[in-house]
Amino acid sequence: MTLQNRVQPDGAILAHPARGAFMGNRGILHDDQQRLGAARWRNRTWVCCVLDFKGRQRPVMAPGRYTELFFHDEAVALAAGHRPCAECRRADYERFRDAWATAFGSRPAATEMDATLHAARAQPGGRRLRRHEADAEVLPDGTFVDAGNGPGLLWDGALWPFGPDGYRAARPRLAGGITCLTPPPTVRAMAAGYRPQVRLDRVA
Repeated sequence: MTLQNRVQPDGAILAHPARGAFMGNRGILHDDQQRLGAARWRNRTWVCCVLDFKGRQRPVMAPGRYTELFFHDEAVALAAGHRPCAECRRADYERFRDAWATAFGSRPAATEMDATLHAARAQPGGRRLRRHEADAEVLPDGTFVDAGNGPGLLWDGALWPFGPDGYRAARPRLAGGITCLTPPPTVRAMAAGYRPQVRLDRVA
């Protein structure tokens, strides 16, 4: 059975068979039959983790355990509101904190970043994440935007349309005002030097 645990850049969580490059969680979102309920988060700590860490193994969506969520790559995870995990991705977490400090003027604790990100991404009582308007020409690489017919990634001077199974062929980068999917604090961290891991190997 294909479980509903594949996160998209706009925050939607789909049942899709493609394997992601990263995993994350937001608390327990499923029931004892491995079905997602109405909630899309149970806490403010939304992390992005590696798939393999110290040989740890666990059944996916086990009763009473946090819901394992999967992302095509790190850019998708960041767009959906997650940040690097401080345990299994310590070096990336510190790079993210360094970029955050450059952008905001102080080096934050994880709880500070989580509170700031949650205020920027979550709409109380809803399943959708917040959106914001921005100038496409100043957005950094790694940012996801609304490309008109779905999400698109800004990367290396181009726009890469995205679907549940990966990226499509690149198109010219957009200009002017645009709807941005990646939360503003994360956009600022990327503009300050954090470069997410992007997997373009499955371009269709």
